[in-house]
Amino acid sequence: MKTPGDTRAILDALEAQHPGADTELHYRTPFELLVATILSAQSTDRRVNLVTPALFKRYPNARALAKATPAELEPQIHSTGFFRAKSRALIGMAQALVVTHGGEVPADMAALTALPGVGRKTANVVLGHSLGVPGLPVDRHVLRVSNRLGIAESDDPEAVERQLCGALPKARWTLASDTLILHGRRVCKPTPLCDQCAPREFCDEFAAAARERSRPAARAPRPRTKAAPKRARPRPGRTR
Repeated sequence: MKTPGDTRAILDALEAQHPGADTELHYRTPFELLVATILSAQSTDRRVNLVTPALFKRYPNARALAKATPAELEPQIHSTGFFRAKSRALIGMAQALVVTHGGEVPADMAALTALPGVGRKTANVVLGHSLGVPGLPVDRHVLRVSNRLGIAESDDPEAVERQLCGALPKARWTLASDTLILHGRRVCKPTPLCDQCAPREFCDEFAAAARERSRPAARAPRPRTKAAPKRARPRPGRTR
């Protein structure tokens, strides 16, 4: 795994390549971001942003959403996928906010992850982007990019979060996640566009591919040719 200094240098290069990286979810309040992030599971930010304007107009806060029924909510979020599970999570989350936190979104990891439908990644998104608490959300893009670049070594999101947070100052955590996510969407895709990657010289996969390309091509074996059949010599004393 790369040193903390290498990690910071790689993030410097990525942040220069993707200036102004930020969450692409649209929101105005911590509550709206919490709802949007729950909806974004197994969906796209673009799809969620199409759904949330009408949703937030109907349910502007936790108290309003807490009174909703699944039958009312499901048709409004159907296009984001897994709408039944998301509907239960959203209503349960809103009810828990009302009962436990007076309808306000708490600025605390443990309190957030105690809410229905809220995992560590979702909590980090809300903390870092709308509550001023440093957080480093790890999604599939962060996992892929950080492992390829060698700034983390694990398939476990919490382990990768610890490794990245240990190498970066708190002030960089949220931007680092946004930058890695954007790089994973635009450049370091499952089939990567390595020629467009600013810190590719740090990438072990790119180096391995470069070594493979530089190897001389093996010579193909010369095809065997069948020997021409020998012509029988005429025996002495015989005529044709």
